[in-house]
This record gives sequence, C-alpha cells and structure tokens, in this order.
Amino acid sequence: MDFCQLAPNDSCIYTKCYCEENVWKLCDTIRQRQSNAGGVLEYSSVVFISNDQRTIPFWRQKASRQSDGLVVWDYHVILVCKPPGEESLVYDLDTTLSFPSQFSVFAEDAIHSDLNLKPAYHRLFRVVPAAGFLQTFASDRSHMRKKDGGWMYPPPEYEPIRTEGCVDNIQQFISMNRQNSIASSIVCDTAGFFQLFMSKEKA
Repeated sequence: MDFCQLAPNDSCIYTKCYCEENVWKLCDTIRQRQSNAGGVLEYSSVVFISNDQRTIPFWRQKASRQSDGLVVWDYHVILVCKPPGEESLVYDLDTTLSFPSQFSVFAEDAIHSDLNLKPAYHRLFRVVPAAGFLQTFASDRSHMRKKDGGWMYPPPEYEPIRTEGCVDNIQQFISMNRQNSIASSIVCDTAGFFQLFMSKEKA
C-alpha cells in the first residue's frame, strides 16, 4: 500500500492551531477512504507532545518566523504510521517537511534530541492508538477561549468533536501524567519515543 496516498496533504481538513482536531479528521479520512483502513489504523498512533510547563520546542513548523522553523508550542499533535517491515511515517499538517515524512528525517529535523535543551523544554509524548483516539477524543474547544469569551484563533466550521458520553476530554490527552492511560495510551520521553518508532537500522 502507498501510505503517501492515504490522505494527501491538499485533501486534508485543516484549521490553524487546532492540531488535535486536524489529526482526528485525518484519521477519520483514512478510515472512510480505505477499504482496509481498520488494518491501517491498527498500526497507527496519534501522538500528543507536551510537558508540565507546556513549553515544547518543535522545528520546521509553518507558523515559525525563524529560518530553522522553530516554534515553542504548549502542545502539538501528530499521526505516526508504522507499516509492518517499513520505516514509520509521520503526518504533521503543520510541518514544512514532506507530508508524510520518514520518521528518521522528522525526528532529526523537527524534534531533535533533548540533550541540548534545558529541562523546562524536554518533551513528553502520549502515544494513543489511532482507532481508540477516534472513538474516545472529545473537545468543546473551551481551551481556545479568551477570558472575555472570544476565540484565540477561529475554530473549525464543523461541529465540535464529541462522543456519546463525553463533550470534552482534551486535557486528559495533553496531560503527561503517566498514571493517566486514556484510550490505552502510554507516555514516554523523547528517547523512548524515538526507540518506539525508529527502525532498528536507523536507531
């Protein structure tokens, strides 16, 4: 299967600063488009990146005004597909790198190691099975409201994502508390994340 064609960039639903919903829509597109999407989603993971300080550096980002594409997000969300016997692919709708990117390239150019970063900027990664994310995630977008009730950034035009029993649980996904295993997720540091998805010959 050509994983680059699962969801071409120009066909993806995208709203600036709503990365969690962009990735949810990306997963939903894959599920709807592919007759064997269940299999694809089985080895795909939605990854929330944050830390207790909500200060995570990411490079090669479209929103950056710096030559290296550096942005310090409060959190970020990407999709990682790990096809059997192939290198993992990263789908990041906010990157200036290719879409998708080979994991080894994305790790080196967009994430970097924590070794040269101050502790306040060390990243943690909540890895969520994609199918479980589709079934569980909900957001009423209240985290994007200003104190006066206005929007920090205009929300998507479609209705907020919710489940039958929940209207908002985004903070549980952003939280890097390892005791929280929402949607069967796990939390790892940068080295552990690289080890999880880097092919053995690249590690």
